[in-house]
This record gives sequence, C-alpha cells and structure tokens, in this order.
Amino acid sequence: MVKHTILCVDDEIDNVDALERLFRKKFTVLKATSGKEALAVLDEHPGPVSLIITDQRMPEMTGVEFLERTLESHPETIRILLTGYTDLESVIMAVNKGQIFRYLTKPWDPVDLTNTVEHAIERFALGQELKQKNAELGKALDELKSLDVAKSNFMILINHELKTPLTSILSFSSLLAESNLNDEDKLMVNRITKSAERLKTLVEDVLLVVRAETNQLKIDMQSIAFTQFDESLSKDVNDLLQKKQQKLVSKLEPVTVKADARLIKQVMLRLIHNAAKFGEEGSEIHIESIRNGANLRFLVHNKGPHLPNSVVDKITKPFYIDEDVMHHSTGTGLGLTICQSILKSHQSQLQFKNTNQGVMVFFELAVG
Repeated sequence: MVKHTILCVDDEIDNVDALERLFRKKFTVLKATSGKEALAVLDEHPGPVSLIITDQRMPEMTGVEFLERTLESHPETIRILLTGYTDLESVIMAVNKGQIFRYLTKPWDPVDLTNTVEHAIERFALGQELKQKNAELGKALDELKSLDVAKSNFMILINHELKTPLTSILSFSSLLAESNLNDEDKLMVNRITKSAERLKTLVEDVLLVVRAETNQLKIDMQSIAFTQFDESLSKDVNDLLQKKQQKLVSKLEPVTVKADARLIKQVMLRLIHNAAKFGEEGSEIHIESIRNGANLRFLVHNKGPHLPNSVVDKITKPFYIDEDVMHHSTGTGLGLTICQSILKSHQSQLQFKNTNQGVMVFFELAVG
C-alpha cells in the first residue's frame, strides 16, 4: 500500500508537532515553520506530495501566498488551509488563488481534521488513478490511430496492386472474346469478364472510401448548376428501370452550387439506383432540388417500404447489408458509404425520411 506524503506548515512549532503526531502513523509527514521553508522542503523532496496543510497567518508569507506559489510546481497536490479567524475575504482569496480543498478554523477538531485529511488523500489518489488511466487511454488511442493509418495505407496498397492483374485479365478476356469460340467458351469468357468488371468496381469503390476517410480524395470544387442526372445512368440502372416499369420524374432548380461535379453526380446516380432497386414496380422516382436558405437540397424520393430506424443508423456504414431491406439482393454494402464519404468532403451528409409515399433521401450543398 502506498504511504502518502503530507506537508504541515505553521509558524508555531507546537502546532506543527501536533499535526505530525496526529498523522505520522498513516502518512509520511514533512514539516516547515514558514512559507519560505516549506517551498524549500518541496524542492528537496523527491517524490509527490499528496497534501499540504498550512496556517494562513504567518510572517513574511501568508498561507494563501504560499499555496499560490505551489500551484505550478505541485499542481495535483490537495490543499487545506487553517485559519484562526473568520475573515471571509481571506477565505475567498484562498479558494480563488490557492485552490484549497477545504479550510478549517483553529483550534481544529482532531476528528474533523482527520476526516478532512482522509477525504483529501482519497481525492488525490483518485486524481492519480485518473491521470494514469488517461495516460493509458492516450497510449491506446495513439496505437489505434497508428493501426488505422496502417490499415488505410494497406488498403490503398492492396487495392492499387489488384488493379494490375485485373487490367491484364480484362484485356486478355476481351481479346479472347474476339476469337473464334464455340458457344460454351463464349459463355465462360463472358462470365470471366463480368466477374473481373465486378471486382474492378469493388476495388475502385474501396479505394474511394479509404481515400475519403484519410483526406486523400481529390476534390475539384467548382460553381455548377445540376439540371439533369438521368443522362448519366448506367446500362444496369436503365435496364432495372425498364424491367420494373419505373419512371424518373426530375424537377431540378437551375441554381449554382459549390461542388465537385463528377463526385456529386456519382452520389445522385447511386441514390437513383437504390431508389429503383427498392422502389415498387410501376412507380415514379422523383429527383428534385429545392432552395433551403443558403443551401440547395437535393432529394431522391421513391415509393416503397419504410426504413426502420435501426436500419437508418447502419446503412451508411461500410459493408452493411440488411437482407430484409435488401430483399436478398447481392452487393457489397458500400453504395451509401461512398455517398456519405463524398458528401463529408463537401461538408454535407445523407439524411433519410420516411414519408406517406415511401422513402426520401436527401443532402444539401452550399449555394454559390
């Protein structure tokens, strides 16, 4: 068990001796009969001092002045002030300048003083324990940050290296597809190409998320007015819209915003894809932009099942797939994560709202 050290200061030697006799069994007691001597004792003592008990009225240096001098050298030490008179101004000064734990009037009650000292030592011990825990947490946090950086660098390296063999696979499968193949061989080459294309898309998506999260995503901010998005839809999305007999209804305000046009288009196209995937057959998907003060709100609204609150909290996290919501569809769960990462770089974020007609997903960009 750690034996705490306390310093007792009083210009009357009898009082110092009385304090020593009261506490020497449980604590290491240092003594001084003036503020100047007490400062010297603190300078010479090698270990921490848990508690200082000092008289207020002393020649040359008052107790408050002494305690104030100790704040820089012993900031964690607990302080108790003994005063032989009820001077409110002096007590207030002690609290403000000396940062005392408690003040007691003289003559002190031994039981009251002992209890006060016990509480003060407990407070010091808790403070030391908290300091140690904070240091351990700080070290753990630094290690986590290092691991996070290493993870991100590893992901970037691996994904970059994956592109080289993928390029070869796609190039040679393309050449092979142009050869004189029978139907079965053509089917196998086609499957190789589709799988390689899917892996390429996954690599590019992961790279985008990692770069965004590590502030390495290149942003080309320009003033641009988005007046349509449906002209950039992929063949897969157009095929899905046609298969489900869905109709896109656009109502976009020709208002200029500050954004990276390529990245924001990617966000909107992913949101339209999601709306088509989860929207009802034969329904309309509304794409709108609405002025909202200094911002322009972009929204995609589809008619379909509501999103439970528990799912809303998770769907923007990487690789999250809820089979009930996704209707057992396949995917990496990166789509909305990518949208969120891109919008984060634009000081924005995705928001979700269940409506009477279905689900609305929206975000805002600064007008300018």
